[in-house]
Amino acid sequence: MDSQLWTRGLLLGQRTPSGAEDSFWTRRLFLDQRTPGSQGLLVAQMCVTAGHGDLSRRSDLCPPAGHGDLFRQSDLCPPAGHGDPSQRSDLCPPAGHKDLFRQSDFCPPAGHGDPSRWPDLCPPAHSLCRSVGIFFDIDGVLLRGRSVLPAARRAFRKLLDKNQRFRVPVVFVTNAGSCERHQKAEQLSRLLDVQIAPDQVVLSHSPLETMRSFHDKCVLVSGQGPVTHIAKSLGFQKVLTIEQLAEQHPLLDMVDHNRRPSALSPPRSLPQIQAIILFGEPVRWETNLQLLIDVLLTNGSPGCKYDTQLPAQLPVLACNTDLLWMAEAPSPRFGHGMFLLCLESVYKKLTGRELQYEALLGKPALLNYQHAERLLRQQNHQRGVSNIYAVGDNLMTDIYGANLYNRYLTQHHAAMTTTARLAVQGTGSDVTKEEEPLVQCHSILVCTGVYDPGSGPPADWSSVTQMEVQGHRDLVLEPELLEPRHMVEDVEAAVDLMLQQEAVLTSDLE
Repeated sequence: MDSQLWTRGLLLGQRTPSGAEDSFWTRRLFLDQRTPGSQGLLVAQMCVTAGHGDLSRRSDLCPPAGHGDLFRQSDLCPPAGHGDPSQRSDLCPPAGHKDLFRQSDFCPPAGHGDPSRWPDLCPPAHSLCRSVGIFFDIDGVLLRGRSVLPAARRAFRKLLDKNQRFRVPVVFVTNAGSCERHQKAEQLSRLLDVQIAPDQVVLSHSPLETMRSFHDKCVLVSGQGPVTHIAKSLGFQKVLTIEQLAEQHPLLDMVDHNRRPSALSPPRSLPQIQAIILFGEPVRWETNLQLLIDVLLTNGSPGCKYDTQLPAQLPVLACNTDLLWMAEAPSPRFGHGMFLLCLESVYKKLTGRELQYEALLGKPALLNYQHAERLLRQQNHQRGVSNIYAVGDNLMTDIYGANLYNRYLTQHHAAMTTTARLAVQGTGSDVTKEEEPLVQCHSILVCTGVYDPGSGPPADWSSVTQMEVQGHRDLVLEPELLEPRHMVEDVEAAVDLMLQQEAVLTSDLE
């Protein structure tokens, strides 16, 4: 056979929502398939009636709601290995259209041309846009120290396709802060045997990248790990560590008698410290407590004498207020929140005043959840999701934070809707702009970490006190935000619950 013509066309009709004159839009895709070995597949014509769609966005090919399974996606996609699928995501149907497309009807038979010339028409299975996203906490949910919880492996098998890629947008939101995002992504990839990208990780300090007013100041950083590199990767240009400060001022660190200097040299001149960043719990608490107090009570010049009545305090930015966290030990371990409690106590004892924070970052802070949602949208090809499932093991950080964010989303949606309506009324137009869908964040508590299921949930959540949940001093406790939307045994049960709630996914994940 000298040639073969393979043609597919689609004609869709849709009435205008306003009920005015009927209008129809037409989309046709003609694919001319030559004989194998010739010039391959040519897209002969793709026509859209004038005014109805932007050809630069192939998502215009999606049918409107109500047209059912008019066509399935994978027939428009070449077989695996043929072409670069990295740009094939924009044929995804809009969120909420369920299984409008399946991936099997748009591809020509095997051997009919080189599909690498039209890669952007073919989204890989993992990049299908979704209306659901997941925030996973790590410690106590997926891991205990360096050990992977068995439920985590089972849960991920239900979320991965045959190529070991996530079928839904997933972001790992942790209060860890002793590494960079790419390092945490590499660690998770290795332990969980799943490919995780740095853009799928939010650490407690991630929002510091947006606090540009501090980026050109000389900052003292406390924590462990590559804190200098972390700070510079976030945009801070003048970084000084506790260790460097102790080396330049050897008389300041005198707790450990064995580390006292035998020969004294004059201290070197250092720039005045303008702000303090607390990334996480340090290794030598006594050294960090001493030198941080030295800096705070000398207004950034630790070689000087204390002034406990300074008119203003240096800005302090603290990441991760977790009092406790779960590792391999049978009971929770001290977290950075415990170190902050010590620092606050010493400062108040010496000055009679409360230590003030410029910012408290990490869950339950809204900034971290906003940052995580931006990453979900990025994975979902800049489309929003309507339901976010936040899985965690800590009432005060994971559950409180997810519920706080859900309230923020609800209030933000109500405010935006009201503003849009007022704007339309001001124009005197009868046309109503389509409202943005409400995004909800569903909190799911698992019983494999900090939360102790043996004690059971309180009979009345509104009666829970700050001491019971061990929240940070500056967090104004709203007990109703402590109650999880769902409580399950482990992360596998959390994924099962999500799949039951989101029936749109079940046909793809079976």
